[in-house]
Amino acid sequence: MKTPSFTQADREALAARGLSEEQATEQLRILQQGVPYLTLDRPCTIDDGIIRLSPDTIRECIARYEREAPRRDITKFTPASGAATRMFQDLIRMEKDDAFVEPDWIQKKADKGDAASKALVTFMANLDKFAFYEALSVLSAHEGIPLSRLRDRSHHLRILRYLLHPVGLNYSRRPKGLILFHHAPEGPRTAFEEHLVEAAHYARGRSDICRLHFTVSMDHQPRFEALFNHVRQGYESRLGVRFDLHFSNQKSSTDTLALDLSGNPFRQDDGSLLFRPGGHGALLDNLNRLKGDIVFIKNIDNVVPDPLKPPTTRFKKALAGLLLTLQADTFRWLKLLSVPGPPTMADEAMEFAQSCLNIKIPEAIRRASPSHRRTWIIDRLHRPLRVCGVVENHGEAGGGPFWVGQDECPSLQIVEASSVDPSSSRQQEYLKSATHFNPVDLVLGLRDFQGRAFDLTQFTDPEAVFISSKTKAGRDLKALEHPGLWNGGMARWNTVFVEVPPETFAPVKTVLDLLRDEHRSTPAYQDPSRPWDLYGGAACGQRPPATTPPDGEPPS
Repeated sequence: MKTPSFTQADREALAARGLSEEQATEQLRILQQGVPYLTLDRPCTIDDGIIRLSPDTIRECIARYEREAPRRDITKFTPASGAATRMFQDLIRMEKDDAFVEPDWIQKKADKGDAASKALVTFMANLDKFAFYEALSVLSAHEGIPLSRLRDRSHHLRILRYLLHPVGLNYSRRPKGLILFHHAPEGPRTAFEEHLVEAAHYARGRSDICRLHFTVSMDHQPRFEALFNHVRQGYESRLGVRFDLHFSNQKSSTDTLALDLSGNPFRQDDGSLLFRPGGHGALLDNLNRLKGDIVFIKNIDNVVPDPLKPPTTRFKKALAGLLLTLQADTFRWLKLLSVPGPPTMADEAMEFAQSCLNIKIPEAIRRASPSHRRTWIIDRLHRPLRVCGVVENHGEAGGGPFWVGQDECPSLQIVEASSVDPSSSRQQEYLKSATHFNPVDLVLGLRDFQGRAFDLTQFTDPEAVFISSKTKAGRDLKALEHPGLWNGGMARWNTVFVEVPPETFAPVKTVLDLLRDEHRSTPAYQDPSRPWDLYGGAACGQRPPATTPPDGEPPS
């Protein structure tokens, strides 16, 4: 390994982020030496790592959750710092195309199969179906030109400027949470607002309080706060809840260094070290600070309009009810094991662990002394618990549920493709044969049997980092990300996988996903009291400058 030589300026930059020189050196060591791939034992399937709940069990779990929720501190945790740039990447690419001004040329490229051209043609043909159409219309009308007229005359470039840039909605630079996703009775809703409404259906706890926690970038937090302050009273009144909303940012101490292709710390043009965000695994610290009873985790872009919410509500409650049942049984065993008892008690607890929590028991432990068996099973049960919804795999990208480990006792893990050896045909076959994938639909139990919050940092696999190839200013680099929040970040949790229906999974990866049936609802009247800037556009309270020539035609 090359030993890095840090300058005084480097040390000051590290200290400013709360990173020690030792931590920086360790990051560079990992980047230089790499990390071992995970070893898949087999994919999880129904009745082999994945539970398929019967209708009766679903009803029982929902009933249990609804009984206990009013006595619980419940939080919905949503990572929401991701930018919407990828949602609009095809439109961004087309805007930069020199042939953009020729609509016929765009159609010809689309007919030949060019993905970006096809995306633009589809987008413009369905423009009035998007929830942000009204916001674009406000911008267009302010300049004296109906939006429909711009589209009919194929002034696509002007429309994209309104959509993507600061003169308009600035969606190419906005976080997904602030993109208008759906029509609703009160007007278009952002993804952020959909999470508020959804939480009211299943995440209300004591005193009808809905606690929500969003991790956002520091730059975008003021806009989230402004939107929430504007819509809060209306939603609380309609939904009969009180929102207790909090935001947090990814700590700069979770940033990571990068490596150039010569094996040295990547430096920017001015000679300073390059620091990069550490990935969603860096949010473990944010999650660790919640200290709640039950925490739901769901991605910011996985929301649906109101008419399609019932399946999500039903299965969220079912997953939470199952967690409460398993947690209560686990706590009962831990309380029994914490006081002297018959030697067979540890064996009975191990049978529970294996049959209900999929914890495999090594033969050496079964043959060990009663005191050793007791110590072992207490350690295995005294961990955070997660119940993870998994969806039948129909080709969606994302990690999946697997049995992982080389010994006789593999454990349940959510595994990403990048963590599997690409040169191993057997490992790749396991990966390809996965029947289910991870939609990020988790319910977490963060307290132990004595009511104390777990320190979640004690239950990670610190070696399960991600190393990827990136570029910066045209130069190649190796980037490091912390163990994924629901991957290595929860590697030593007790894990239960439950099949949930595909109706509960409706991610928005590109803007055209908003045209899918699961995101469609009847257009509604736009609330004129909502400030224009809440749609995401120019500086707060300002409308874009008028640039339309006197004849009313858009500039060429």
